[in-house]
Amino acid sequence: MGFYTTLQSETEVSRAELFSAPIIEKALSGQIQLTDYIAFLTEAYHHVKHTVPLLMAVGAKLPEEKEWLREAVAEYIEEEVGHQEWILNDIEVCGVNKERIRHGQPSLATELMVSYAYDTIARTNPVGFFGMVHVLEGTSVTTASHAASAIRQALGLPQEAFSYLQSHGALDQGHIQFFESLMNRIEDEQEQAYIIHCAKVFYRLYGDIFRQLTR
Repeated sequence: MGFYTTLQSETEVSRAELFSAPIIEKALSGQIQLTDYIAFLTEAYHHVKHTVPLLMAVGAKLPEEKEWLREAVAEYIEEEVGHQEWILNDIEVCGVNKERIRHGQPSLATELMVSYAYDTIARTNPVGFFGMVHVLEGTSVTTASHAASAIRQALGLPQEAFSYLQSHGALDQGHIQFFESLMNRIEDEQEQAYIIHCAKVFYRLYGDIFRQLTR
């Protein structure tokens, strides 16, 4: 059994807790409001804009013996460049000034998740960041495309308002296979345990972002 299977199994409860967030149920059932969708996109922008800087920080901190992982990080960077602009464009199609969002502030929940990601890389072990990758990409594959269809039908928005959700539902299918192959090359038990720990924390922090949207 590869480490990826263990990672999936060990985070099952944390994953279920995230998917119990009311905003996800509202989105998938078509009961979401336009303000809910805009709020979701706003928080997505404020963490997605850190994806490339975080990946660059991971690449810089990895030791020489993990050059294979640094090469994978470089591939991730190439894939992720500019995705925050997709989100801003979706927001603009929804009738909101995207520059106001660009220069605004994230919620505390978003700020804490981003801060934990930077701290994981800088203070402990950069491989812990792959706990965040596991959470974000796995969540996208499971819900993004379905949520986009349900929200579009409920709100009557044009296709152009869903470039972020629809692209990630499709893109991350391939990403998951790539991620699985990487995790199965992590053989150090301490590093495996740390990635599992970080994934559980990120499930909690990412879930907090979703939960605060309906408070």
